[in-house]
Amino acid sequence: MNQGKYILSQIMEFIPHRQFNDCVKKYKGDYWVKQFTCWEQFLALSFGQLTHRESLRDIIVCLESQKEKLYHLGFASLKINRSTLSDANNQRDWRIYRDLAQLLITEARKIYFDDNEFKLELKGTFYALDSSTIELCLNLFKWAKFVKTKSAVKLHLLLDLKGNIPTFFCITDAKTHDVKFLDMITFEVGAYYIMDRGYLDYERLFKINSSGAFFITRAKSNSSFKRLYSNEVKKESGIKCDQIIKFSGFYAIKKYPEKLRRIKYFDKETNKYYVFLTNDFNIEAKTVADLYKHRWQIELFFKWIKQHLKIRAFWGHSANAVKTQICIAICTYLLVAIIKKKLKIKRNLYEILQILSVSAFTRIPLNKLISEVEIIDFNEHPPKQRSLWDY
Repeated sequence: MNQGKYILSQIMEFIPHRQFNDCVKKYKGDYWVKQFTCWEQFLALSFGQLTHRESLRDIIVCLESQKEKLYHLGFASLKINRSTLSDANNQRDWRIYRDLAQLLITEARKIYFDDNEFKLELKGTFYALDSSTIELCLNLFKWAKFVKTKSAVKLHLLLDLKGNIPTFFCITDAKTHDVKFLDMITFEVGAYYIMDRGYLDYERLFKINSSGAFFITRAKSNSSFKRLYSNEVKKESGIKCDQIIKFSGFYAIKKYPEKLRRIKYFDKETNKYYVFLTNDFNIEAKTVADLYKHRWQIELFFKWIKQHLKIRAFWGHSANAVKTQICIAICTYLLVAIIKKKLKIKRNLYEILQILSVSAFTRIPLNKLISEVEIIDFNEHPPKQRSLWDY
């Protein structure tokens, strides 16, 4: 299987090429381009993500050192200039790679649909939504000025908790309020949307309720409401109260005129009380608290991509270059996730990425490479370091 192909070429076989070309045509990415196409741009930047390159110069030097292999990797141009790659990042529409990411999201969600790592035995679709601020240097990214001494962009994300697959994302300036992300989402009937209290907006929550979907969020301490009645609770489970309420504030009633469910929960692990709001009146109160705990998965996702992919040090200074790099980073994450599932690999995503990072120019079947490489767990087997006095 793929005996004669390089690892990078085998990885790129998981990209839907025809759909990618459709994305390029949609935004005229290759319009009047005679050399170094959008596909070659994607190859170069994906190579940079997979191999942890620090700069455009770093990417070009590494590719130039393997010049005789470039054709077999999919590059039509046998010589790539840093200025050419930089111009492509600045000028070619970043939405090409955003749409490619959405295609990979569709593919990943299909194969992770029956993922059994979701610990709660519940039917349905469960989403967590949140945002993460990506800081930039003010001197280099003045177009993204956030506060007086800092620039930043914000990545808004909807995460499918069954498989931890990004479902929808957008990139905005850091000043955009998190709650505006709700205006961009098409809500699915019967799906659950789990969010923190930064998304507590009565009008938008009522939109979720009217669409036939469910939400779980935390209540603000200053919210005024009227209790209609209380459900019985098992206090040993941590549930202190389970109430059916209606908002009592003038504007709150106008924006959310229906009943809501208010659940107060004490978490022994954090030794804190949490108050949740939901429009699902049938689910068990403890399950609401357990679902909110799963919202932490989106925090872990942001942490993972910031640690293991290149979205902190940027390879271009324009808004288009920054958005292009973030989109291709998400594409890389999705590619690794798809490879893991389709090749039935037992390793975690971090281990797969580490193996691929040093094997791009290796000729060996991809599944054999990832499955057979032995990775030492230094937590279980700490290396024996010789004492200074042993020399």
